[in-house]
Amino acid sequence: MSPSDKLAGPLYRLRADLESRPFIPPRLLAQGDLQTIGAFFWPGRFRSRDLTGDERRLFEVEPGSQVLGRCRWHEHRSEHATLVMWHGIEGSASSAYMLSTAAKAFRAGFNVVRMNVRNCGETDDLTPTLYHAGLTDDARIVIDELINKDRLARIIAVGFSLGGNQVLKLGGEYGDSPPSQLRGLVAISPSIDLHASSARLLAKRNWLYQRQFLNALKRRIKNKERLYPDLYQTNGLHRLKTIRAFDDKYVAPAFGFAGADDYYTKASSLPHLKHIRVPTLIIHAQDDPFIPFAPLRDPAVAANSHLLLLAPERGGHVAFISGTTSAGEDRFWAENRLIDFCRGVAA
Repeated sequence: MSPSDKLAGPLYRLRADLESRPFIPPRLLAQGDLQTIGAFFWPGRFRSRDLTGDERRLFEVEPGSQVLGRCRWHEHRSEHATLVMWHGIEGSASSAYMLSTAAKAFRAGFNVVRMNVRNCGETDDLTPTLYHAGLTDDARIVIDELINKDRLARIIAVGFSLGGNQVLKLGGEYGDSPPSQLRGLVAISPSIDLHASSARLLAKRNWLYQRQFLNALKRRIKNKERLYPDLYQTNGLHRLKTIRAFDDKYVAPAFGFAGADDYYTKASSLPHLKHIRVPTLIIHAQDDPFIPFAPLRDPAVAANSHLLLLAPERGGHVAFISGTTSAGEDRFWAENRLIDFCRGVAA
């Protein structure tokens, strides 16, 4: 019996349906970088930025710190399953993939809560702190509030890239005692091994991605210094040439890690995957240009019957632009399979 034959409960039934619609990229967008960049600039993808129907909601995650969620509810919200979503590094609740996934989920009958990670989405003033890739306490508090205050009975936690790492790490931390209301987890292109992701970004071929993320992080520190001059200094900021150097100087000490290596070890979700006990879908392209696929070959992934891994050879990073479309679907294959999975586990 293969590891995939051991899938638990609804995953066994869902596997055949999800695998029956494999990802096939367009011939001219088959390469991983082209997929990644193409998804970012895809024509018309920003048309769903209509936020007029969203509730702006603050969640207190620790004394003096709040995170902002954008909520879209159906009437009688407690009767509907709810997707709670977290974005990637220096993204926001208004990132294109967050908006397009949310629009599909709402049309499919789900409530949708799009969360900003601390400071993101122009929320630097809501907390004196930074954020890091393994900050699962925030996600736990948000889920607890939705369960206890809103009385939501069916919740699926969804994360993209860095957010995927957070969601998977939280699932492992729940272990054998997840909330009964948590029906599933989804991680798209998750950075489950931060050591490996950091090393991949150092490759010369990835200088554009490194520069883009690093420049955004530097702007974050400059803004934090303006808001909290007693807590942040930008001396030497211009000399930081890599995200690893940034993490070593700012992120690690801010959260009590000994340095970047200690941070990457303790914040990575990979050691926690074996403890996940809720149905979990992971979608990760083998040609992801800056989040390596190799860590997902860890035996713990195949051995856990609660994990379903879809690993197309192509697809880039949080992209998966398909060469064809099916009835009622657009070209963003991973988002469509995410909705299929959520329907299955929320039923």
